[in-house]
Amino acid sequence: MTESAMRIPFRYLVMHTDRPVEETGTNLRGYIGSKFPEYPLLHHHLDKPMLTYPKVQYKVIGGTPSILGIEDGASVIGEIADDITELVFRTGRYEILQKVSYDQKIPIMPVRDPIQYRFVSPWMALNEDNYRKYQVIHDWKERKQFLNRILIGNFLSMAKGLGIVIEERLIVKSMLEQVPIRYKGVKMTGFIGSFLVNLQMPDYLGIGKGVSQGFGSIRKSVPGPDKSTERT
Repeated sequence: MTESAMRIPFRYLVMHTDRPVEETGTNLRGYIGSKFPEYPLLHHHLDKPMLTYPKVQYKVIGGTPSILGIEDGASVIGEIADDITELVFRTGRYEILQKVSYDQKIPIMPVRDPIQYRFVSPWMALNEDNYRKYQVIHDWKERKQFLNRILIGNFLSMAKGLGIVIEERLIVKSMLEQVPIRYKGVKMTGFIGSFLVNLQMPDYLGIGKGVSQGFGSIRKSVPGPDKSTERT
């Protein structure tokens, strides 16, 4: 892993509103993307589909909207932050009372001692193909191993999309439970819970499918109860 790959810039913009936001990351992406159409990274509407890891990710966690920018996305978030004074959705308007921006360069790299994370928004692990495979597995231990392999694949895909090559073997131990979610208006299966992995990652990074709309956001586990999750 190169030094430049280890020092990827992240910017996490948290917006505190006059009341808890009842919309989703999808709605937040729609509003911000339409407000700043000159920035393709914000809305992903390009001449060619974006096949790489999304550099801008929208989240609504515990009623608080936020945007994670990575690399070029971090620069874009810095350019537009001052111009975001409200959020307007079909269901109403939210005044932004305070904005807090966290700038950091957290290495994404294997570590010797595993780190515990939890999903603060449902992880969308299953596409059409592996959903069928998951459904025919009835042994809980086999299902867990199946999901762990998908999770490792998601980590490697995320790293590859950011230009990071992980050569060490990743080992995952998870405690997940199945939850219903909606993605693009379709009912699907998601997972919440926690996992251990020998990989260092920044908080609120998205893993799996739908990360630009807030799915699969992770955070290092901390002691004490924290029931904040993202609306889906």
